Amino acid sequence: MINQSIRFVARSPMFSKLVTLLEKLERRPNLLRVLTYHRIDDPDARPDLDPNLVSATPSQFACHMEHLAQHACAVTVDQVLNAVQHQTPLPPRSVLITFDDAYNDFLEHAWPTLKQLGLPAVMFVPTAFPSQPRRFWWDTVYQIIRECDAPHGLAELGIATVKGELPAQTYRRVARELKTFPHDELLMRVEAMSQRAGLPEQDSPVMTWDTLKDLAKQGLTLGAHTQSHPLLNRVSAITAVDEAVASLRELQSHVPGVPPIFAYPGGAFSDEVVEGLREHFELAFTTCRGISDLGRADPLRLRRINISRQTPGALIRAQMLAGVRHFNRRWPLESAV
Repeated sequence: MINQSIRFVARSPMFSKLVTLLEKLERRPNLLRVLTYHRIDDPDARPDLDPNLVSATPSQFACHMEHLAQHACAVTVDQVLNAVQHQTPLPPRSVLITFDDAYNDFLEHAWPTLKQLGLPAVMFVPTAFPSQPRRFWWDTVYQIIRECDAPHGLAELGIATVKGELPAQTYRRVARELKTFPHDELLMRVEAMSQRAGLPEQDSPVMTWDTLKDLAKQGLTLGAHTQSHPLLNRVSAITAVDEAVASLRELQSHVPGVPPIFAYPGGAFSDEVVEGLREHFELAFTTCRGISDLGRADPLRLRRINISRQTPGALIRAQMLAGVRHFNRRWPLESAV
């Protein structure tokens, strides 16, 4: 996490000027920066969905992409695969733009900007969602707590209350607690909460297969993200690998030529899971912060830079500076959950 004091410094004009100077000096090849976005939208546009998943507003995203188009080298998955498999170095300032979860707002707000600027991107898809009228468990929990009459209503749903706690704080606490359960139990608990709360049947916020296939024809690269989006340290290693491989096969059945790439849901993994994936995937992306030196990095433990709408643009740019890779040891490659 990036604390408030760092964000404050990053908003100063002097900080931005320093980052600009350092960007101009960069010449080091074969360093990969991977940006991670989830939703691109105004936080209030979908009050029924968790606003914490909004990585950037449409205007913020446009600013990010315009800067990359002018001052970085946006690379494709094929270029990254060539760098890993055939030691073909990536150019200096290489950046891979990625999105997780395939939310609908990508089509409305992110894709037009990417197309206009000619920037390649990757979408990691949890394949159980495009064809089903279902939501991610965290969006369901967010809606339950948002619409609940606390504290009496929360108690009826089996949610412990904390005096003085705001709904957003309750949601974060409950979500953290739910993540500690095995995946199947987590889903059962959320389903029970949903039924007790009387939530109506919900539409899916995820793009359909027809939309994803059309985007792939237009140039979007798709990647595997499991089927049901479990945290892979909350299921057995066998189940984790099965989920990952099944999602790849399903993607390839809809869009021939999908490359063998994967993103760990929620950044959760284990050594056993990584080794199980090695015979099926060429690249896998964690949520561990940092820059990957492709001459040394494990291609199944590649780092990413998570983008938050609270993070100043200059600080995002600073995290992409080549010298930041020396801080990797402060951000160990380990499961995020």
